[in-house]
Amino acid sequence: MSLRIVVCVKYVPDATGDRHFADDLTVDRDDVDGLLSELDEYAVEQALQIAEEADDAEVTVLTVGPEDAKDALRKALSMGADKAVHVEDDDLHGTDVMGTSLVLAKAIEKTGYDVVIAGMASTDGTMGVLPAILAERLGVPQVTLLSEVSIEDGVVKGRRDGDTASEQLEASLPAVVSVTDQSGEARYPSFKGIMAAKKKPVESLDLSDLDIEADEVGLEGSWTAVDSATERPARTAGTIVKDEGEGGKQLAEFLASQKFI
Repeated sequence: MSLRIVVCVKYVPDATGDRHFADDLTVDRDDVDGLLSELDEYAVEQALQIAEEADDAEVTVLTVGPEDAKDALRKALSMGADKAVHVEDDDLHGTDVMGTSLVLAKAIEKTGYDVVIAGMASTDGTMGVLPAILAERLGVPQVTLLSEVSIEDGVVKGRRDGDTASEQLEASLPAVVSVTDQSGEARYPSFKGIMAAKKKPVESLDLSDLDIEADEVGLEGSWTAVDSATERPARTAGTIVKDEGEGGKQLAEFLASQKFI
């Protein structure tokens, strides 16, 4: 039986762009370019490596987001994933991690899976808790923050590196896995892969397909909310200390005024 690998990916605002909040205090995604979250590229890469080692495997990439989120799916498909699932619904606007995990869990169950692979965090929210919440919703083990991962004989194994020690972890399938940015560089899509991606299937789902009510997601269904936000002040000109014999003293006074010393 084919090993069914589902990779959760996210379409995020480009970190090099001018990111800011919209009037409803959600991230304004219209005025900045988006892309596949870099941390999710590591998840796609590990999924592809696992599939290459398996006798028979299929890699499905899954995302929740607006129409433009298909760009993230196309990137993953061009890397080598076999098919994609896109959950899009206007009522999803403003959904927090709890609602997102619900949508992902329902979509994963509908798609079918043996292992779910995710990045260690998204580069916009950077919460890092979704894989654990997703495992709880699916009722399966979680093996998270892995720097190394493999699957053999129905068991997923991996290494988690901490500040003082490394742990060897394993869990029986089905399971949820997350990988870190130390798991291995993600491959670049080849021209052949980019062309092939255009012919790969992308299934579109909405909330009704997943039996989810609108009030379970979006701003109304969120467990968390942003009360206020203030733009970071523009960077001011630095202080120049000219050394004319008193440079060291002036530098010390400046550092003391900033409470660095």
